[in-house]
This record gives sequence, structure tokens and C-alpha cells, in this order.
Amino acid sequence: MPELVKDAGEAGAVELGRVRQLWHLLEPLHAVLYFAPEVVEETSALGYDRQDRWSSYFPLRAAPLGPVDGGVVASAFYSFSPDMVAAHMESAWSTASPEDVLQARLRGMDRAYRTLFGDRVDSPELAEAAALARSAAEAVDTAGRPLAAANAVLDWPDEPHLRLWQAATILREHRGDGHLAALLVADLDPVESLVSFAAIGAASVERFESRGWSADEWASARRRLTARGLVGEDGTATEAGREVRRRVEQHTDHLAARPWQSLGPTGVDRLNALLGDYWVAVLGSGLLPSESTLGIGKV
Repeated sequence: MPELVKDAGEAGAVELGRVRQLWHLLEPLHAVLYFAPEVVEETSALGYDRQDRWSSYFPLRAAPLGPVDGGVVASAFYSFSPDMVAAHMESAWSTASPEDVLQARLRGMDRAYRTLFGDRVDSPELAEAAALARSAAEAVDTAGRPLAAANAVLDWPDEPHLRLWQAATILREHRGDGHLAALLVADLDPVESLVSFAAIGAASVERFESRGWSADEWASARRRLTARGLVGEDGTATEAGREVRRRVEQHTDHLAARPWQSLGPTGVDRLNALLGDYWVAVLGSGLLPSESTLGIGKV
């Protein structure tokens, strides 16, 4: 029997598998922000280096928090090396203000979605999907979830396709904030979280190198996990290590479930059906990397 979300409330229980499936569908709709050429053009116009993806990634994602420094951003982003975050955030807000970045990301996503979806940006199906996603996003619990909270208080755009993107962003940051809580409960520090994830085959070690940790830091984390019996000498996860990661993902699903409870099974199924074409359009564009550090499809 599929596992159901506890404390389902008035709308009814939602299977945890559906919670994870909706993340798989919504994550690409959010993540295109960091790869779409239209967004790159907007951030380049603000002064960010168009040749270095991270130059704009950190301010694009951190802008809802306001003009915070690299230490705050590293805390909220967790698995990135603090040194890497500090290097990119040092001049982030002197290049452009958070408000300017927020406006640039909406302009860029407006253009990107119009390119990706064509006439479908004005379709009743997209408007319905946006309304359902917004309803779920407005039901997020933001206590202890800084990135979800910061995005949740932003004004909603007028256009349905931008409301869909903003809802996807709130919901993915809500899930991400909860994921960090699950990692903390599992006693996995930032670099250990990546080493343990690579150890179960969620993505290659080379892909995780993009998070900025040195070879020494990675090796040290692997030794700590080996001492705990979670990773073998060959770098692959032991059964105990796989179980820890299974519990982390299950805990993350539980913590991400409340917004979907507000829709109930019928609303969740309808949103799932509506999102398929847009998900295919984003993946089919080739904008997103073929291998993700999030382990989508592998966890």
C-alpha cells in the first residue's frame, strides 16, 4: 500500500510518491531560470559575468533574502562551499540591488517561458495549472524555512505563466529548506551530504565538484562517513549508508507534503496532468544539464 501523508486534514491524504513526483515535475520549471539565455541576457545587462554561470546564480536565488552577505547565503544554500559562495557574493549587491535582480529574473523568465511554450503561455490549461500551483504555494509552512519564506512574501505577477514559475519557485525552496532539516537530523554536514549522495549514485563525483569543495575537503568527508560505516573504502555507499539516504529523502517528502494536502488527491492529480506538456518542453529544450546534483529520477 502506498505511504500516505500523516495528518492529511480536510482535503484528504496524498501519497508521498505523489509529493515527490510533483517535485520532479516542478523543479525543471523553476531551474530553467539558471540556464535560459533570456535570463543570462537580463543579468548580463545588470553587470554580471555572462561567461560564469555562478556569477548570476547566487544573486538570482538569494535576491528574495535581501542584501545579505555570503555567510547568510552559504547557510541557506548549505551544500555549496562557503568559500565559493563568499567569492561570488562579495560583489553581488554592488553590481545590482536585490530588487533589480528580482525584476531581471521575472523579465528573463517571461521571455524564456514565451520561447519554450509559445502560444501555450496564454492557454486556459496553463492558467489552471498556475492557479493550482499558487494555491499549493500559498499553503506552505515557512517557519524555519528562510528561502521559502523570502519567496512567499513577494508580490504575485499578473501573468499566469509567471505565477506558475513563482509558485514552482516557492514550492521547490520549501522542499529544499525541509531537505536541509532532514540532512541535519541525519547528521550530514554540507560536504558529507554531497559525498553520501554521490555514494548512492545520485550523480557523479565530477558533477558535485561544481559545489566548490576542494579535493582535501571531499576526501576528509569521505573518511568521516567511512568511519561511521556509511561509505565503503571504494567510495560507494554501504547498506547503512543507503538506508540513511533513504530516510533523508522520505523525511524530505514528509516535510514537503503540507502544500499538497491543501489540494487533496483530486487537485494533485489534475496539476500532475496539466504540468506534463510544460515539463516536456523544458526538458526537450536541452537547456538543463543531463545530470543533476539533485538526483531527480534516481532517489
